[in-house]
Amino acid sequence: MHRLSSLPGAESNEVFTVVEQPPAPILFLTSAATDISTLSACLRQPELGQWKEQLRALPLDCLRHPAQIDHYLATTGRTARVLVVRLLGGRGHWSYGLEQCRRWQSTAPQRTLIVLAGTADQNDELHPIGSVSPTLSQQLALLLREGGMPNMVKVLKAIHPFITSCTEPEALKDAPDLQPERMADPAPFDWRDESGAKVGVLLYRAHARAADTDWCDQLLTALRSRGLAPRALWVSSLRDPVVQEGVQRAFQAQDVQLVVSTTAFASVQFQEAGLGTPLWDGLDLPVLQLLCSGRSKQAWDATTQGLDPIDLSLQVVLPELDGRITTRIGAFREVQDAESSLSTAVKSLVPDAAGLNWLADHARCWVDLRQTDAAEKRVALVLANYPVRNGRLANGVGLDTPASTINILNWLSEAGVALGSESRPDASQALMAQLLSGRSNDPESSHLQPLAYLPLNHYLRWWRQLTPEARALIERRWGSPEQAVDLEEKGFAVHGLLLGHVAVLIQPSRGYDPDQISDLHSPDLPPPHRYLAQYLWLQEVHGTQLMVHVGKHGSAEWLPGKSVGLSEACGPGLALAPIPHIYPFIVNDPGEGSQAKRRGHAVILDHLTPPLGRAGLHGSLLSLEALLDEYVEARQVAAERCDLLEQQIKQLLQRLDWPSLPNASNEAPNDASSSPDQDNESWARCLDQVETYLCELKEAQIRTGLHRLGSQPEPLMQRELLLAIARSPSGGCQGITQAMAKVIGLECDPWSDEDGARLSEHDCRTLEQLGCDQPRRVSAAVSWLDDQALRLLEQITDEPSESLCPLLQQWLQDNKEPALLRLRDELVPRLLACASSEKKAFLAALAGRRIASGPSGAPTRGRPDVLPTGRNFYSVDLRGLPTEAAWDLGRRSAEQLLDLYRLEEGEDLRHLALSVWGTATMRNGGEDIAQMFALLGVRPLWDGPTRRMVDLEVIPLSLLARPRVDVTLRMSGLFRDAFPQLVGWVNRAVQLVSSLDETDGENPLAAITREQGPQSRIFGSAPGAYGAGLQALIDSGQWDNQDELGEAFLAWSSWSYDSDVRAQANRAGLEAALRHVQVVLHNQDNREHDLLDSDDYYQFHGGMTAAVRRSGGTSVQPWFADHSRQERLRIHSLSREIDKVVRSRLLNPRWIQGMQQHGYKGAFEMGASLDYLFAYDASTNAVPDWCYGAICDQWLLEAGTQDFLTRSNPWVLRDMAERLLEAANRGLWSQPSPDQLDQIRGLVLQAEETVEKGGLSC
Repeated sequence: MHRLSSLPGAESNEVFTVVEQPPAPILFLTSAATDISTLSACLRQPELGQWKEQLRALPLDCLRHPAQIDHYLATTGRTARVLVVRLLGGRGHWSYGLEQCRRWQSTAPQRTLIVLAGTADQNDELHPIGSVSPTLSQQLALLLREGGMPNMVKVLKAIHPFITSCTEPEALKDAPDLQPERMADPAPFDWRDESGAKVGVLLYRAHARAADTDWCDQLLTALRSRGLAPRALWVSSLRDPVVQEGVQRAFQAQDVQLVVSTTAFASVQFQEAGLGTPLWDGLDLPVLQLLCSGRSKQAWDATTQGLDPIDLSLQVVLPELDGRITTRIGAFREVQDAESSLSTAVKSLVPDAAGLNWLADHARCWVDLRQTDAAEKRVALVLANYPVRNGRLANGVGLDTPASTINILNWLSEAGVALGSESRPDASQALMAQLLSGRSNDPESSHLQPLAYLPLNHYLRWWRQLTPEARALIERRWGSPEQAVDLEEKGFAVHGLLLGHVAVLIQPSRGYDPDQISDLHSPDLPPPHRYLAQYLWLQEVHGTQLMVHVGKHGSAEWLPGKSVGLSEACGPGLALAPIPHIYPFIVNDPGEGSQAKRRGHAVILDHLTPPLGRAGLHGSLLSLEALLDEYVEARQVAAERCDLLEQQIKQLLQRLDWPSLPNASNEAPNDASSSPDQDNESWARCLDQVETYLCELKEAQIRTGLHRLGSQPEPLMQRELLLAIARSPSGGCQGITQAMAKVIGLECDPWSDEDGARLSEHDCRTLEQLGCDQPRRVSAAVSWLDDQALRLLEQITDEPSESLCPLLQQWLQDNKEPALLRLRDELVPRLLACASSEKKAFLAALAGRRIASGPSGAPTRGRPDVLPTGRNFYSVDLRGLPTEAAWDLGRRSAEQLLDLYRLEEGEDLRHLALSVWGTATMRNGGEDIAQMFALLGVRPLWDGPTRRMVDLEVIPLSLLARPRVDVTLRMSGLFRDAFPQLVGWVNRAVQLVSSLDETDGENPLAAITREQGPQSRIFGSAPGAYGAGLQALIDSGQWDNQDELGEAFLAWSSWSYDSDVRAQANRAGLEAALRHVQVVLHNQDNREHDLLDSDDYYQFHGGMTAAVRRSGGTSVQPWFADHSRQERLRIHSLSREIDKVVRSRLLNPRWIQGMQQHGYKGAFEMGASLDYLFAYDASTNAVPDWCYGAICDQWLLEAGTQDFLTRSNPWVLRDMAERLLEAANRGLWSQPSPDQLDQIRGLVLQAEETVEKGGLSC
């Protein structure tokens, strides 16, 4: 039984409530709270007293769930005659409700349904759903958009006749009584003749018409108290071009320096956002988004979400399309009248002083930045540092962070910012040498001088102004400031460099103390005093006016606290003052970038991915390919050397530790009873698998360098990156190599066919005629096409070029093919514009101007629209997930996974664990969630016009034709924050499947539910916390075995989340779910990175595998799914994927030489990859043993690479040597040679000596 709401429209602490109201002939359901307050005011007028028994009103928020809608229409709606629905946004916001309202209207005579659009652009979509004429709907909608009591009275009078008749009265058509009483739009509000910089303020006109303006007055007062002169405008909607033009003219005439917007949605539709935002592009000003919570402050205090899903979507996600800067909550919606004759709670917005003051301070800071002369501006560049070792300073995914910092310093100098009289570092290596000559976060540097100190008394003045709640959270772990363990006699040390007015700060360490095991198991560890003190130094001593966190990503935006709409006690709010904040961030990571935007008030400056290219073959892999070619040729002519070549191939495969090699000896097969024919067949299969894998390795996409902010890649690297983007089909257009294959008459598809698939005889002949040597596999076609495509790009970009084959040369000259036109006219200009766009955007921010908004995603996955970079990226409309495309891929991936498991294990898969991340979900539209639905045996239902998911339905077993799979989901903290509605859908799917009356064999989840009761299947870290818990533990070395790593994952992951994203500590539930798991799966949706590029992979994938074993699972297998090409899905063991990454990237001279072009940061990347390899092995035992020896020999013991590491980053050389020794000591590297170990120990001493002598060679 569902609980009944005691006060409809008011918030309830119950898990789930349904709504009933006393009977009335007219029901008014609305998205706009101002409609209800205006109705309430109308009914208080004596002349309208008769309406009190004829009208009920309810916010649509109370009818979000299908069960709530059904119950309300079946009870309150049973005797009603007129149902009015006013919807802000498209039908997808309330699709199920609209369908049920239509059914309500059609199932009884004399019923009238009136559906009204909140914005004019939705008229045509929404009004026909109702049963009255479009003319009447349009007039009523216009009256409500104009707002105010007189217009509401006209609406009531217009709908009153429908109580007695569902026929529309003739008198209503074109009646003058339906003409609205208008208010100027936009209309000035409280403009005064006052001094100070002018700032624009945008307020919804509906608040003025509903007399709900106290919070608006308080907002303007807060701005005035900071010496600003607000120029506020009431507006109906920013979607109206006429309103946009009026706003732009008014603000330009007043020369406003900044805009504060309180309006929801965006000024453009989602599908149009990438084309620009005319209003904001024309103003070229920062736009601060003030949040207004639909919750009461008491409810907000009690949750870590900050905003409910609707507010998150309408006030954060959609305004990001405009490039607005998310700030704080300035008002909460509180109940003002609990006894309303409308039988609903009447609410109004109540100002929140803390939020309004923060917003006003932030506005003042932006204006100051804008108005300060360049020579006086003070800028802070913050470099991330984790793990806290000197070899791993200046973290930035895909970015040469030191070189990018040098570029920024040069731009600052060009702009006139004072960088001091002393010579500043002119290259990245010199910058790192200077930084590391002083104190850093690394304990071994504690004897060196820091940049500065923040005195204790200065810190205490700030500390005493914090709320008691904020102080208590920190003191509980770290004690009072006077007791801080890292407090020195002079105060708290600040690490970094000061170059005139520019501070280069090493971001303070997060505070995980390896000597405190409880810290390592604490997902919500508050920041220590030293962390807060260094940021306070920037604000109050350095006087920072522009803060730049250089590269993905630092730690400030991941501190514990609310997900968005922060409180004064939230970690990011404590650390980051209301200083303008710019964040260079890789364009393919919308999730973590959104975290910085929403929790760190950051303006993203997105940057290009690293250069990408084909891995190709190298070393012994080239020799293997040559032997295979020779062997195939010899077999064709029955040459005598076949046996010799066969032995050579076997020996080479063994030296290479080839995966899945069936026979470890050079002799014939182990089974003495096998026949020669069987032996030949087995060997042929082996060779086929070898050649297939060799093709896959050759065509793997790897990074060939790092990106430098504002710099173009080298010409060849740039062309290879262009090709990597152009290969992918996009916008209904073929990929470039697909089009080229068609031109020359190939039957194969170079994009979607497997690289190791055999070519048809026709394609072999065609390629041979074009000069391709011994083409047998699709890889040969891909290689030839890629070579031709690079030549084609040389011609397009006016580089000296080798000639194309005649057919392709003619094709290029004809210049009619869409794929070719797309390459020349779209992709090339977009990519070439990235460097200048990144620099231009940075200088715009420095000047206090706007960085234009733009889309985000992986360029090589069919998203060229994310280029050029240099924009403030937005993410995805969370209301539309999972998309139909995501369902198609997720369903196919689930089927392939189940087929593979059945093939390898001889039985059906029954229990699987899956990790899901917010970033991947934003990039791919919800493929992981769709895959989970498919495995469970449920499918999404989408609304017709909007194609938004509105429900789930169970797929019958007769159609499924296999057992359902019990799926346990471990979501990231970012996923929890960004996709609350998907958490709800996952729980609904679990409930649907667990309640089915099916046999134990057909439905393992239902079987467990029948035996043990309701089951939780979606888990995450503690409310307000992030991460999976393994990184700090691995780096500390404070663990003895895999069980302890599993324990850390369990400690960080044991909160189950319900449909309303409420958390419950549920360690027993997580362990019970994991105990049965047979496969732990991780999906990767693009190949712009791999699983040894980031600690997140081993933390979630490896951590969950260890947790399954810790929970009692005995036969779990970690698997990996490659979804980078939607047309070609690959699923295999984690061990196979690691083998592939090590061979194609880590040991590849292309990658090693690419890293050597980046000095300190290149060495950093090598050290990080080894750390991630080690951690994956520690948590899964899935790393082949040979990997350690190969890395040892080809990195540390190879003379050229060793010299590079010694010169560029001796700290990381020492770290890598120690990591290999640790792998050997722990038995992970089981077969190191004594000579290898001796040389590694010698390297530790050698690197230590280099560090003691000063470290870097410039």
